[in-house]
Amino acid sequence: MNPAHDYINRSPEPYRSIMLHLQLLVESTIPEAQLKYKWHLPFYYLDDKTMFCFFNFRKIFVDLGMSYGNELTNQHGKLIAGEGRKMLRSLRFETLEEIDDQMVIETLLELKEIRINHKKKK
Repeated sequence: MNPAHDYINRSPEPYRSIMLHLQLLVESTIPEAQLKYKWHLPFYYLDDKTMFCFFNFRKIFVDLGMSYGNELTNQHGKLIAGEGRKMLRSLRFETLEEIDDQMVIETLLELKEIRINHKKKK
């Protein structure tokens, strides 16, 4: 089994359900995103080298972490920096019911634009 899928499927409930729902949102919103496994976490890439987002189960919540998240507008006021993060931001969920699909989709689409623009600058 793919280690990223294994990480998600071996997580306890309700966190497994949270990650499965987030997986559905990421893959339906950004169909070109590729699920890989890096630093012992499920990571999505826009291509082989462009990190996009990741899932991180932490005892009582799941982080949907986003590289270059510091450049997001945080229009919904839900992004969390924390833990000395300079460029990473995350959306944090303790229950499946906390997930606002529209907010996650809007955040993912904005992040995609940021990541594509960074790639063009290189």
